[in-house]
Amino acid sequence: MQTYKWNAVDYTKSSSVQQRWARELIRKLNLKGSERLLDIGSGDGKVTAEIASHLPNGSVIGIDSSEDMIKLAQSMFSADIFTNLRFQLNDANNLSFENEFDIIFSNATLHWIFDHRPVLKGIYKSLKHGGKILLQMGGHGNADEVINALAGMLKKDEWRKYFDGFNFSYGFFSPDEYSLWLREAGLNAKRAELISKDAVHQGISGFKSWIRTTWLPYTQHLPEEKRELFISQLADEYLQQHPADENGIVHVNMMRLEVEAIKL
Repeated sequence: MQTYKWNAVDYTKSSSVQQRWARELIRKLNLKGSERLLDIGSGDGKVTAEIASHLPNGSVIGIDSSEDMIKLAQSMFSADIFTNLRFQLNDANNLSFENEFDIIFSNATLHWIFDHRPVLKGIYKSLKHGGKILLQMGGHGNADEVINALAGMLKKDEWRKYFDGFNFSYGFFSPDEYSLWLREAGLNAKRAELISKDAVHQGISGFKSWIRTTWLPYTQHLPEEKRELFISQLADEYLQQHPADENGIVHVNMMRLEVEAIKL
């Protein structure tokens, strides 16, 4: 798994879309209040803390591979106050749990990983028998219009030289692909489907902030002094084809892969 340098504070200012979609996903958990839950990719911790508020007699562990994110989450949600909530540094490819969780949850994280078979193997090992997973991530066709704008930019001499040999590193998969990997991991798939979502950003500044915090495979492939120019040109390229609406809102069509499965 490629490691990127996250700006945790910048991310928490630009993650309102992810948090809104996470709330929709949390409702689908149908929590009873006593479950032990693992949140893979806990980021700044806001979503994980919201889950913990639904588990007065349960507990939550949030894991993330970014040390900066874990430190921020721990500072925002002190273990002295949030007694059923913990955060720890852990890579989704190498989960360090065994037969421990009733539920494994993940929102807007796993598309950062290209090979999900080690992840699902670890999920299987971490779940109790009868435990379930609910995952949502970028799926096949996600942000295609942004990717098309990026492809056009990378043909230009100004940027092409920086991306020689560059490989697209997001895992945007189809339901059929994912269902096969679930079966291989020993998990019983209940549902794997693509869901279209409208990601909204407050004007060009909000859109650029989203690029800055979520398109790291591209921006961190560049010298630091070139990154802001790249972000500005990408925003301009996208907005030429997909201008903001009458309220100044920039829309991006996203495809989310949502997965439910059980460990029998």
